[in-house]
Amino acid sequence: MYIGPHGVAALHRHKYSGVDHSYVAKYVLQPFWTWFVTLFPLWMPPNMITLTGFMFLLISALLGYIYSPQLDTAPPRWVHVAHGLLLFLYQTFDAVDGKQARRTNSSSPLGELFDHGCDALACALEALAFGSTAMRGRSTFLWWIISAVTFYGATWEYYFINTLILPVVNGPTEGLMLIYLAHFFTAIVGADWWAQQFGTSLPFLNWLPFIADVPTYKAAMYLMVVFGAIPTVIFNFLNVYKVVKAQNRSLLLALLMLYPFVVLVGGVLVWDYLSPSDIIASYPHLVVSGTGLAFGYLVGRMILAHFCEEPKGLKTGMCMSLLYLPFAIANALASRLNDGVPLVDERLVFFGYVAFTGTLYMHFATSVIHEITDALGIYCFRITRKEA
Repeated sequence: MYIGPHGVAALHRHKYSGVDHSYVAKYVLQPFWTWFVTLFPLWMPPNMITLTGFMFLLISALLGYIYSPQLDTAPPRWVHVAHGLLLFLYQTFDAVDGKQARRTNSSSPLGELFDHGCDALACALEALAFGSTAMRGRSTFLWWIISAVTFYGATWEYYFINTLILPVVNGPTEGLMLIYLAHFFTAIVGADWWAQQFGTSLPFLNWLPFIADVPTYKAAMYLMVVFGAIPTVIFNFLNVYKVVKAQNRSLLLALLMLYPFVVLVGGVLVWDYLSPSDIIASYPHLVVSGTGLAFGYLVGRMILAHFCEEPKGLKTGMCMSLLYLPFAIANALASRLNDGVPLVDERLVFFGYVAFTGTLYMHFATSVIHEITDALGIYCFRITRKEA
């Protein structure tokens, strides 16, 4: 059981608070989204819109797997167009589900959790789609880390300040827009464009130091880290620091909430370093999918703790997602002592990893949906309320 009596009372009190400072969202996309939501019938539940948007990204990731199993070969150009279109549809459906909830007077903590839960998994799916477009192979995992760091930081900040703040330039708006435009652009110039030197791909920027001579995909990654991830993480930390100090709470307890995510990413990287089969290059879809499911569990558990007003600090339940890694690392380490032969075939270990994280996530998701619908007297995929 994830929600106790105190949590049920907190769920009834919870009200969503969010601020999007993006000018692009306000002046360009919002008018379109306001019109687009009117295309949905009033009986359509917001969570069904959320799930439909998530399915677009799932299709995109599957296309990447079909046409580039190891994400190191160029798919047909129409696949790039499909990636871009599906990501645009995901962004649109993700934006209008809240509008549909307000339009039908069916807003609830379940809808917010469902939305953020799908968004957490979307980090992995879009990383796989972009890995297909840019032929990034093992670097796809690094693309996922960049998106996961910013998403986890925003969730961590929301947990402490009770308001989801999106800055003037943010990932859900400008970030996704840049990515689907990159998909469309790649359909025109070809995936090989990403392998060229940055100064060759964009000649008007060949004067830039340090990155002009590196491959374009690496330059894009560096720019995302420097101008996207680092400022966002600093922004998150400063906001949490101000609230923690104002409430005279422990900053260490706040930082401990980051521990499971750091161990998750670090554990997978250690596993890859010790692996005799170069796991991230050999099984990029399994690495990103399995780790993405564990990440989705961490995010969902933190959001639920926020809704239920649990005491601030590390949630031991979050560490459940880390239980498989010691076995995987020990198996890889054994190969170092056994002439490169692991105790268990690493392909089987990876299937087990995805099965473990998938089962953990699905158990959490189904259990929490059942508990919240019972506590609030609502349905997940119906707008009508349950009878008392």
